[in-house]
Amino acid sequence: MFELRRDAYVNGRWEAGTKRFAVRDPYDGAPVAEVTDADDAMIDAAVAAAVEAFPAWRAKPGPARGRLLRAMAAAMEADAARLAELCVRENGKAMAQAAAEVTYAASFLVWFAGEAERMYGEIVPASQVGQRIEVTREPVGPCALITPWNFPYAMLTRKLGAALAAGCTVVCKPAEQTPLGALAIAQLAEAAGVPEGVVNVVPAADGARAGGRLVAAPGIRKVSFTGSTEVGKLVAAAAVPDLKRVSLELGGNAPFVVLADADLEAAVAGAMIAKFRNAGQSCVAANRFIVEAPVAEAFTGKLIEATARLRVGRGSDAGVDLGPLVDDASARKVARLVADAVSRGALVVYGEPPDGASRLVKPVVLAGITPAMAMWREEIFGPVVGIRVAADEADALAQANDTDAGLVAYVYTRDGARQARAAAAIESGMIGINEGLVSTAQAPFGGIKQSGIGREGSRHGLDDYTSLKYVMRRP
Repeated sequence: MFELRRDAYVNGRWEAGTKRFAVRDPYDGAPVAEVTDADDAMIDAAVAAAVEAFPAWRAKPGPARGRLLRAMAAAMEADAARLAELCVRENGKAMAQAAAEVTYAASFLVWFAGEAERMYGEIVPASQVGQRIEVTREPVGPCALITPWNFPYAMLTRKLGAALAAGCTVVCKPAEQTPLGALAIAQLAEAAGVPEGVVNVVPAADGARAGGRLVAAPGIRKVSFTGSTEVGKLVAAAAVPDLKRVSLELGGNAPFVVLADADLEAAVAGAMIAKFRNAGQSCVAANRFIVEAPVAEAFTGKLIEATARLRVGRGSDAGVDLGPLVDDASARKVARLVADAVSRGALVVYGEPPDGASRLVKPVVLAGITPAMAMWREEIFGPVVGIRVAADEADALAQANDTDAGLVAYVYTRDGARQARAAAAIESGMIGINEGLVSTAQAPFGGIKQSGIGREGSRHGLDDYTSLKYVMRRP
C-alpha cells in the first residue's frame, strides 16, 4: 500500500503545476482531493516524454513488457480494497461494484501481458523463387488515451494494457470527475518499474481543452477515446489533419429483448445486471426493454419485484446497490427523459419520476414506451427501465435495430433457432444471449454504426496499436 499521489505524472516525475482542481464525492459533494490541473505546457511535456521514451520501449522484448504488466496487475490486486474505496469516493458507485471493477481492470493488464509475448508476424508464400515475404507488427507510436468517469480503472487499463503490450508509450487524460484512479494506476506503473516517459497522466479540469491539446499534438500518432458519440465525432475530426490512428468506444442504446419462450427468472436476473450496474451509468447498460407480448405482463411483474429490492444510498454503506449519479447534470437528464416519456403516454408502473434535484435517483419502471419518446433514442444513463411490447419475434428484432447505435444487445430465448436468428439479425458489435454481462478481457469489446470504431480487449485489441510492415526480400 502507498499514499495516493495527487499530481500529474510526467516523464517519471510527479509534477504539482501551478493550478489545482477539486475532486468531489458524488454523494454529497464533499471534497475528496485537490489534483493538479495540467496546463498546456505540462501536456506538451508529457507528449515530449512519450515521444522520447518510445524508441527504447518499442525495442524492449515483448516478454519483458509483459512482465511489467503482470507486476502492475499483481500490485493492483494486492491493493484492491483501497482502490475500491477510492473508486467509491470519486465515482460514487456501490462498494461491491467498485471492487469488481478493480478485478476487471487488473484482468486487462494480465491479458495483455500474455499478448505482449504473442505479437506474432507471418511468412507469406511468395510468387517467385528466391523471394521471401515477411509481415511484422510494429507499434504505431505514442498514444493519447482519453477515458470517461464511469469506470475509471477499467476504461484505462483496457487501453493501457494493449498500448504497452504493443510497444507504444502513452499520455493518459482521465475524466475531470475521476482523475484519482488514473493517478493510482500511474503509481502502480512507477512501482512496477515501467521506465520514465512510457506512462504519463495529465489530469485537467477542462477536459475539452486538455483532450483537444493531446489530439492535436504532432508527436501523438494514435488516439483512443471512450465517451459520448458527439464528442467522439469531434475527436475523429480533430485527428484528420495529420491522419492519426483513431479508435472510438462511444455511446450505446442497448436493446434487451425477451422473447416468449425465455426463462423469465433468468431474464430478470440478467436485466438487473445489464440495467442497474453502476446505477445504469454504463455504455453497455440495457436502454430499451423489448418484450414479446405473451410474456410482457409476467416479465414486468417479476422485474418490478426484483427492482423493489434495490437499495439506493452512499456507495460505501453496507447493503447499498445503487450509488448516486455522477453529477447534477446527469440527474437532470434522467428526470427530463422520464418526464418526456410520461408526457407522451408512458405509464409509471413502479417508483416515482425523479425531480432532477437529487443525484440519488431511485429505480423507475415505465411501460408503454414508443419511438416518439426521447428515451428510445437517447442513452438514459440512470436506473430507469422503459418497456415496449413486441407483437412477435420479427417485430422484436426490428425494434432492436431501430437505433443509430450498435454497441451491445441482449436477447433471452431458450430456442436454439431463435438464438441463431437473433444473433444474425441484430446490428450490434456484441450480443449477450441469455447473459446480462458480456464484458471480459479475452473478448473483443466494441460497436458498429455510431457506437464506435475498433475493438478493445481480446487478441484483436492489439490491432489498433500496431501497424503491419511487409518486407519483400531475397536472401
